[in-house]
Amino acid sequence: MYTVNDVSERLNLSKHTIRYYTDQGLIPNLQRDKNNNRIFDDASLNWLIGVRYLKNCGMSIQDIREYNQLCLLGDSTIDERFDIILKQKALAEEQLLEAQKRYKYLEDKLELYEKIKNRQHTDTANPDKWPINQVTV
Repeated sequence: MYTVNDVSERLNLSKHTIRYYTDQGLIPNLQRDKNNNRIFDDASLNWLIGVRYLKNCGMSIQDIREYNQLCLLGDSTIDERFDIILKQKALAEEQLLEAQKRYKYLEDKLELYEKIKNRQHTDTANPDKWPINQVTV
């Protein structure tokens, strides 16, 4: 059995995050000691790890709660769980494409700055030097 402090160190999660996840009902069958402190077994750790991964993938607490409830119902919910993960993958793909666009913008901006630094280009990176009404978005 593990305390919140033990779990925090073991999983590299803040104590606040662990308490928040448990308060949100994301850890099934959470146990408490005689002083009403949360205590965790190996199964609880597995649920916390799963919640952390889903949260890091951008899944909402509500969707994680729904996913966990379906897991508890067993194999009859595999199709529904598949659909939840598929939906989350599509959202992650959209975020990835947006991140790639931001990365490309920064690459292009750095390339321009290299040219400006080497006196191969005038400073067109500074918005203060842009002509009025000639900015394209």
